Amino acid sequence: MQRREFNKNLLKIAGAGAFLGWAGNRLREETSFAMPSAGVGANPSSDQRLKGAYRFSRGRWVYVHLEGTPSEIGFQHGYLLAPEIDDAFKSVALTNCRGTGKSREFFRRAAREMLWPKVEPEYQEEIEGIFKGLQARRINMTLDDVIWLNAMEELADYYVPWYDAQHKVAEVRPILSPGNCSAFVATGSWTRDHGIVIAHNTWTSYLHGERWNMIFDIVPQHGYRILMDGFPGIIASDDDFGINSNGLMITETTITQFRGWNPDGKPEFSRARKAMQYASSIDDYVQIMMDGNNGGYANDWLLGDCKTGEIAQFELGLKAYRVWRSRDGYFVGSNFARDPKVLAEDTTFNPDDLSSSPNARRVRWEQLMKQHQGEIDVQRGQQFLSDHYDTWQKKEEANERTLCGHGDLSPRGVKVWDWGPYYPGGSITGKVADSRMTREMSFVARRGHPCGGDFLAQPFLEKHPHYAWQKPLLRDMLAGPWTVFKSGEKV
Repeated sequence: MQRREFNKNLLKIAGAGAFLGWAGNRLREETSFAMPSAGVGANPSSDQRLKGAYRFSRGRWVYVHLEGTPSEIGFQHGYLLAPEIDDAFKSVALTNCRGTGKSREFFRRAAREMLWPKVEPEYQEEIEGIFKGLQARRINMTLDDVIWLNAMEELADYYVPWYDAQHKVAEVRPILSPGNCSAFVATGSWTRDHGIVIAHNTWTSYLHGERWNMIFDIVPQHGYRILMDGFPGIIASDDDFGINSNGLMITETTITQFRGWNPDGKPEFSRARKAMQYASSIDDYVQIMMDGNNGGYANDWLLGDCKTGEIAQFELGLKAYRVWRSRDGYFVGSNFARDPKVLAEDTTFNPDDLSSSPNARRVRWEQLMKQHQGEIDVQRGQQFLSDHYDTWQKKEEANERTLCGHGDLSPRGVKVWDWGPYYPGGSITGKVADSRMTREMSFVARRGHPCGGDFLAQPFLEKHPHYAWQKPLLRDMLAGPWTVFKSGEKV
């Protein structure tokens, strides 16, 4: 089927596919067990650090179970995912260095000298464990590389602009903090069962997105059990969709055109992991994220506590922040800042330009929420994440303004993120959970575009040769089925 022909039917696929539900898809999908095969290292049957850890593949995701002390969890992570981490880091190094004009040594030094001393000991142990797992598999990465990988969002897009301004760097490259993801959380009279429903689709480059395929089930020595999606080698979810065993539901969308950095603050990835692992309430989450806030990877956090039915939007700037809460309402995110103080003091974003991707998607979220009040559930969430209605053009057309993003189909690009015309980026996963699923430590997820559309690298590069610099690493991004994952499950 031709791409244009396929896109005309995306909405039908999204609606029908979502409403068939995840249960049928789960029965039909192929299930496989996959131990990594690259390299030669510790024998899984004899190395006690790997006790209880395992991985398998399903629905185009890789499910990884990790348990134990911080160093054991790290070693399991590094060992079991060694090939994926090595491959993922190559894509991060390419985009970070090319996008900023900085060298690998620049990022390694920043990770080692600025961020590492401020990472809490528990997470230093876990990251060192990842490095040791990679060493056991003979992967050629340094500890500095693993720290850099964990800070891939905040170093390139937040620290570098601050560094260049501080050092008066000549010929500074324009770097705009990203604005990735579409999400909502709803509760009370807005949902079908009056519990919480939370949903999120990740937006990023397809170069990274094709590799964003992890489901982490983590049983730490201290704190709560975690089920989250994530990127290989990173201790936090990083696109930030997850639940913990005390009933906290967590997601976010990035604040567009954010500016600011505190070199004395704690890394965002460390605070985000700590909050998911230790927060037992919305208040806990806010407190942990505020402690040592460095301004890196600034987000609007959408939170839910299934013990109380309360939801919140936590807009965390550097100079300003705000928390909204509700037991009967909804909050939406599509990369816009909402609080006037955050907008004025921490961003350069124009909230009145309804043609921009964040604002157009915000309008669509409001339409969908009001249209479906009292009907919102997991299946409805899947449908919303697959939506292709452009509120600026007032028509169905998969592009950069739709909740299910397709930057590669847009001749405009996204100027507020410095995405050029036909930029190969957009939505790359979808995840949904409700209160019942959270209590059972489960959620439903889809790899690739939530609508089910595929991205094919070769025909794209032939049509858009100005992105040929990505050719060595850009791969097809094929959509999998909606798939339910649960803590502790095995093949």
